[in-house]
Amino acid sequence: MKMSAEISVYGKKMSQNFEENVFVAGHRGMVGSAICRQLSDAGYHNIITRTHAELDLTNQAAVDNFFAQTKIDRVYLAAAKVGGIHANNTYPADFIYQNLMIEANIIHAAHMSNVQHLLFLGSSCIYPKLAIQPMHETALLTGELEPTNEPYAIAKITGIKLCESYNRQFGRNYRSVMPTNLYGPGDNYHPENSHVIPALIRRFHEAKSNNSTEVIVWGSGTPRREFLHVDDMAAASIHVMNLPENIWNDNVSPMCSHINVGCGVDYSIRELAEMIANTVQYKGSITFDTSKPDGTPRKLMNSQTLKQLGWEPKIDIKEGLTDAYKWYITHMDAH
Repeated sequence: MKMSAEISVYGKKMSQNFEENVFVAGHRGMVGSAICRQLSDAGYHNIITRTHAELDLTNQAAVDNFFAQTKIDRVYLAAAKVGGIHANNTYPADFIYQNLMIEANIIHAAHMSNVQHLLFLGSSCIYPKLAIQPMHETALLTGELEPTNEPYAIAKITGIKLCESYNRQFGRNYRSVMPTNLYGPGDNYHPENSHVIPALIRRFHEAKSNNSTEVIVWGSGTPRREFLHVDDMAAASIHVMNLPENIWNDNVSPMCSHINVGCGVDYSIRELAEMIANTVQYKGSITFDTSKPDGTPRKLMNSQTLKQLGWEPKIDIKEGLTDAYKWYITHMDAH
């Protein structure tokens, strides 16, 4: 049984204690479940999780109680209310309120329980709508946000600043990672509230099953997006969490402490739709409904900081889409 191990980062040894109590908030979500799988595979024995029925993360007293009664060494804050353009447009109050409450409750309770290590997972939507591409971490707060998901973005920006503030005032080691668009096992395939890859996988699969001759895709097809498989995101999260503090401090600023996580390649929605049609083996036509919103014209992350810190993704888009489709086929009765 593994008790501890050493990994090398920048030629320096860093110890991993596999007996630490690691709380993964949002373990049933796509990212949280991937983090749990990889922590378990790595040899961590004490992975702590709670369902919503067991712990309402928007309830401050309940979260405070949980931390006070449970010995926790590290926190992966992957819990969030998430959704696509339609969901963000329809439920803006839900998105800002629930996400603010979740992150504020967990980060503060972690601090009050003397948890020194926490990783907060944000989103690339924190950057201005017209940010210079590829988007560098320093683009934060330099322009107006995309209106369709501004409430969600504001909540995620607040999470970053919460981490920075507890670090500055109390010397905590709270870090933030900003993933690009994620997909893969555990994704949400709801017909209205899903992101673009699961939405298109479902739409093309249903069109194929129903022998439909046409699939209609929202927007013009011209916006460009970057996509990262969730297993790569989980690996990046664990890598960032485990970076030695001196290496982290040498590479990030206390006032700009988040790190982008992406693959460095983007695709137009038209290209993506064609790749998914090919993955699903749908042979009909693809039509773009230009009356529907496009969202941000382009979202490509500059992930050079993370690359310099020794991490790069391993799963390419075609392999990842095949994996996502296989998962959907296996689990579609649940969606």
